[in-house]
Amino acid sequence: MSCDLENAVRTRVLIVDDSAFMRTAIARMVASERDMQVVGTACGARDALQKIVSLDPDVVTLDVEMPGMDGLGVLRHIMTEFPRPVIMVSAATEKDAQTTFAALGAGAFDYVPKQLSPASLEIGHIRTELIAKIRSAAHSHQSRAARKSPQSISDSELSSPSPTPAIVAIGVSTGGPRALEQILPRFPANLPVPILIVQHMPAGFTRSFAQRLSTLSSIKVCEAAHRELIRPGVIYVAPAGLHMHVVSRLSDAKPVFNLNRRPEHAEHMPSVDVMMNSVAQVFGDRAVGVIMTGMGSDGLDGMTSIFREGGLTIGQDEASCAVYGMPRACAERGILRRVLSLPDIPSHIVHAVLRRRKPA
Repeated sequence: MSCDLENAVRTRVLIVDDSAFMRTAIARMVASERDMQVVGTACGARDALQKIVSLDPDVVTLDVEMPGMDGLGVLRHIMTEFPRPVIMVSAATEKDAQTTFAALGAGAFDYVPKQLSPASLEIGHIRTELIAKIRSAAHSHQSRAARKSPQSISDSELSSPSPTPAIVAIGVSTGGPRALEQILPRFPANLPVPILIVQHMPAGFTRSFAQRLSTLSSIKVCEAAHRELIRPGVIYVAPAGLHMHVVSRLSDAKPVFNLNRRPEHAEHMPSVDVMMNSVAQVFGDRAVGVIMTGMGSDGLDGMTSIFREGGLTIGQDEASCAVYGMPRACAERGILRRVLSLPDIPSHIVHAVLRRRKPA
């Protein structure tokens, strides 16, 4: 058995960072995994591009900020000349967040934030996330050329007796930024319901992410604020480090956000489960829950709540997921009323929302 493990094909990783400390630290993390191999390190753009050609790594980790050609420039060369999964390693600052999202738009598989302070160079906190994302990138379906063709929506679905949806709740994690950038522009400007999004992100990223999405979408996208009234035709992104609860305002029963850190023991903050459970409680069978690409099972309980209330539950299919984790958990529990490829999700929601509404 040990011989089989030793002889098994391992994921070949190239580490690119201008910091010798970071190259060494990341290399040690990767090399400690039995299914991974560090095939080389590079300190700059030219070195990185040459080693990609000579070493042919399966996955590249790439620093966002480097002297000369920055990480974004290197990424564009990689994706143009020899495409493969690239994971950006980014500091959690607003400037780095903007560059990171540009990198995701240019083809990066995902990113890992390094939150370093001048007083500490400890980066062990990124180990779990980094290793998981390298493993996911190596096994991703990103390079699969064949995708499912768009599904038409049947007359029976359009004439369904279920109530017209009043809110859409989306939960997403690994691979989510690119997925959201693809689907949000497909929603019409006159969408008469709000869309709530929980995307697992570190502090410092969600506001920049919302601003980026707003430039791509015909619908206003903003970071949710505490006690803010939830308005139709607006997309709200949960702020990092806080749970996004939906509650009914006591004065007039209109829905507002309650942002707080409860429950503190949740694996993720913000949590998809917390947001979706509150949406199910306030909106019942008029809620739409959408679970998309991501590792783990956050959203399983929340999607279950929406399903039990009679709401519409949609899961992204395996073929279009960067990581088929969160949707898989919901599919295996049997709570998805629809399983759709990523491009089909917006049209299905729009048909469900507009099918009974008459023009003013």
